[in-house]
Parts: sequence; C-alpha cells; structure tokens
Amino acid sequence: MEDIVIIGGGVIGTLIAYACSRYNCNVTLIEKENDVANSTSMANSAIIHAGYDPRDNTLKAAMNLRGAQLYPTLCRELKVDYKQVGSLVVAMNDEQCAALAELKARADQRGIVVSLIDGDEARALESHLSKRVVQALFCESTAIVTPWKIAIAAMETAMGNGTRLLLNEEVKAITKLADGYEVESATQKIKTRMVINCAGLYADRISAMVNGQAHFKINPKKGEYFVLSKRCHELIKHVLYPVPTAKGKGVLAVPTVHGNVLLGPNAAVHDDCDDVATTSMGLAEVLEKISEMLDEVPASEIIHSFSGNRPTTAEDDFIIEESCPHFIDVAGIDSPGLASAPAIAEKVMKEFVLPAFDLQPRSILKHRQKNVVLSECSEEEKKQYIAHNPRYGEIICRCEQVSAQEIIDCIKRSCGARSVVGVKKRVRPGMGDCQGGFCEPLVVRLLSETLKIPMEEVDYNQKGSHILYKMTKGER
Repeated sequence: MEDIVIIGGGVIGTLIAYACSRYNCNVTLIEKENDVANSTSMANSAIIHAGYDPRDNTLKAAMNLRGAQLYPTLCRELKVDYKQVGSLVVAMNDEQCAALAELKARADQRGIVVSLIDGDEARALESHLSKRVVQALFCESTAIVTPWKIAIAAMETAMGNGTRLLLNEEVKAITKLADGYEVESATQKIKTRMVINCAGLYADRISAMVNGQAHFKINPKKGEYFVLSKRCHELIKHVLYPVPTAKGKGVLAVPTVHGNVLLGPNAAVHDDCDDVATTSMGLAEVLEKISEMLDEVPASEIIHSFSGNRPTTAEDDFIIEESCPHFIDVAGIDSPGLASAPAIAEKVMKEFVLPAFDLQPRSILKHRQKNVVLSECSEEEKKQYIAHNPRYGEIICRCEQVSAQEIIDCIKRSCGARSVVGVKKRVRPGMGDCQGGFCEPLVVRLLSETLKIPMEEVDYNQKGSHILYKMTKGER
C-alpha cells in the first residue's frame, strides 16, 4: 500500500511530490496526460507575483506572499531559471490612480516594497509605454520563471528520491477502504493511505468520486496569448499590468526567461475544460487591450499564439482542505497559483501529510543535475562538449541552437520527454521563429531512435497524437 497518491502532475502536484520526497514515504503521482505540466502549467503568464493583488484574508493572499518568498531558494534547488525583473501597474485616469493607491496600501500592509511613480518616470523605465499612462505602481520584486520547467525539475528530483510517476493514467474511480482508498486508473488499481487531489480543471470530478458530490465546481476560464520573437527582447524590461478589475489582472506584457515577449491573456469563462482553441475575437481583444498600454505593438513579430484554461471557482479563492479523512482537495488554483505553488505544497505538508504519518527526513536527498544548455555555453565550453561527444555539434534546431545530444539527454532523463511537445518544453526546439518547421521532423527521428519505437508511433503531444502515418518513398 502506498502512503500517498497525488492526482495531477501540474506545478502544484509535482511540487507536493517534491516536498514529500524529502521524507521516507511511498508516493505515486498519477497524471492523465503524456507528460507533467501539460495543461494549465503549460499555458499561463509565468509570473511570480509579489503578492499585493489578492484580497485580504484569503488563501490567495497568504499563499502568494509566502510563495514569492520561497521561489528564489526553490529555483536554486531545482536548478531552474528565476529572474527578478520587476513590474509596473499602469493607470490612465483618476479612477485607476485611486486603485493604485489601494494596491499600494495593501502592499505596505503586507511588507511588499512598492512605490508610486508618475507617467514620465514610468516611461523612463519603459520607453514604449503609452503617453496616456499618468501613474504607475512599481514593484522591484516581481519575477518570471518557466512554469513547466519547475514542474519537470520537481518531478525529476522526486523520482530520484523514490517517487513513482504514472503517465497516461486517467483516474476512473476512487473507493473508500477501511484504512485508506483504492484509486483506479486506466490500467492500475492502487491502494493508498492518503489521496491528494491536484487535478486542476478536473478536481471537482475527482472530489465527487469520494464525496458523492464535490462541494465546489470548477469553471474553466480561457486565456489567449501571443508570443513575440526574441527580436523584441528590448520592447519591455518589466512585467506590465493594467489596473486589475473584477475579471482578473487583465492583458499583460511579460518578458520571458528566454528573451521572447508574452502578450495576454484575455479572460472568457466557458464550460469545456478541454477547449484550448484560440479565437479570432479573443486574440483581437488581446491586441486591442495591449495597444492601450503600449504605443507600439510589433504584430509582425508574432511567432505563436496559444490559449490555456484556469480552474476558477465561485468562491474566488484557493481550496486546500480535507474533504474526507485523508482525502485532501487542492482545487481552484487559478491566478496567482504559480506564484503560490511552493507555499501550497508547504501548507499541505504541514497541515495534512506530516500530522498523518510518522515520517522522518531522508538521510540522503538526491538532487538533479542540470542538463547541458549549449546556447548558454562559451565557445570553449562548446568545443569541449563536442570533442567529448560529436552529437553536441549536430544542431537540430537552428532558431534556438539546440543540439541532437541535448534532445537525446532530455528523453533519457527520469522524467523524460515522450513526445515532440515534451522535447520542446525541456530544451526548446520548435520555440523559435520557424516554430518547428525545420527541426520537427528531426526531433521525431530522435524520439524514434532514443525510445526505440517506429517513427509512425511518435506522439506530437497526447498519447496517440501521431504525426506520421506510413512511409511513402521506400526505406528510411
């Protein structure tokens, strides 16, 4: 019998698995997709918000503030990028200026260092800000990360310390037992003492399997985004927010860790958790709203658009509670969920896991080794890697300068890539200007060779999403 089964492999589930792996407990994480971080954790704004936006006396406020404090150490431990870039919330009229004053008062109360600056001072920091901006709230501590890399690194570290990962295993039923639960997935039946429900957009369905009816309902909120090329890396230096409204933080401009610029999201509540299609209306709204904040939006530099769903609830707050003995719901984790994730994992450990089990910290904790990123190496380092292994000299992705060996390594790791998108998330082939037009067939071949499967069986993303059907021109 397992001690803990975690359902859901987004950034919340994987960070809880990472926290559990520090102790001598048996943990299995079950994920219905072909990879961890394949849903909300793959399609969000990638910001570690400072913590002044959530309403007082909410879990969102407490978790965001604590999560932002934990992130620098967490990212060092996981060997993933964390960049403190700062942020500006911009106001364009008296009403919005009053809202900035309220945000500043909230920040002051929470010990977050912010300052109010006028429009000219804001434009001195961000030269492309609209002339309509009359005031801004500057916060130096806002940071950016790559969300899926945090989840992958956390899962990889947890697996190195004994955690089991089951992919392509959608949970079908959960049965109460005298001493715990039996979790039935597509091919498994696992007995466990505790279940932690981190199923994101499907958390209400998982909770209903135990409680008869979930006491909350997940309402998917779709957000659509544009990605600008790295040629726009000087367009903005900080995260730029409009004044937040009841609908959310609004359409943002966000520098990314790798040098692109992210524009979005809009916000549209709908009823289909699986609908991640972009729409002409939604993307037009993003461009319209961002054009109010920036005087120049280089639409010709758009290289990609995408959308993602956030798991909102009517309560408009995180749900972190024991809804049945040893069954923990971690649900409704919408914004600022990424920023709050380490604090949520910490809370789950302190309030539910550690009181339930007699756990001892592991005497030896294994840490992951960061993979080689050739594009970050000096010329001398590149020569050394290529001399040791010529496949480092075989460039597969010209846009992002990714070598064959980097791709092979990311497939072979414990939480390794099993699809084209999985490779893209880990080492970035297909993230550049051509969006995989040149490198994708080569990535398919490397997946085929490394996983020892026919090219026709290589998935694009989800299990069964094959790219190739059959050979048409003779032998390979």
